Amino acid sequence: MDDKETLRVGVAVRRLRRSLGLTLAVVAERSGLSVPFLSQVENERARPSARSLQRVADALNTTVAELYDAADCTRTVDVVRAEPEGENDGHRVRELLRGHHQLHAMEFTGEQDTGREFQHRNDELMYVADGAAEVEAEGRAYRLERGDTLCLSGGVRHRWRAALPGTRILVVAVADHIEAIEETRH
Repeated sequence: MDDKETLRVGVAVRRLRRSLGLTLAVVAERSGLSVPFLSQVENERARPSARSLQRVADALNTTVAELYDAADCTRTVDVVRAEPEGENDGHRVRELLRGHHQLHAMEFTGEQDTGREFQHRNDELMYVADGAAEVEAEGRAYRLERGDTLCLSGGVRHRWRAALPGTRILVVAVADHIEAIEETRH
């Protein structure tokens, strides 16, 4: 890894630490590194050694490779272009994000019917861009038309299918590697 990549990993460390709801003090205790050093790493003012970075990864329940993968997208603008018309058979699933993000987004086109039930630990948003969809969630049926949105809280059992030819559905969810926790208010 070059120095620039080593520095950029600090942003990924901070992002993951915050998404896990951990303080610098907790990560310091788990890793055996000091709070000031971890702060410098996160703010890209210090380069952790391979051993120190491994200790940070262990403290965050991840790997050094995953931290570097996450660092690849910490400061990027990435455009994912649509496929030209006629490039697919009308039925496809397309990833809308590349790399390691806090969100997961996919586009489903055509008459998708998985026939199976899903249950994700994190929240999910379904948006019908074209056509219509039929969704069953927690025993209730919903018909979504173009422009409709359905939000499913983490843990909700659901299944869905495209109800018209040419249906295009966007699904955006909190990524599986992020533990979404309910914030308690005092």
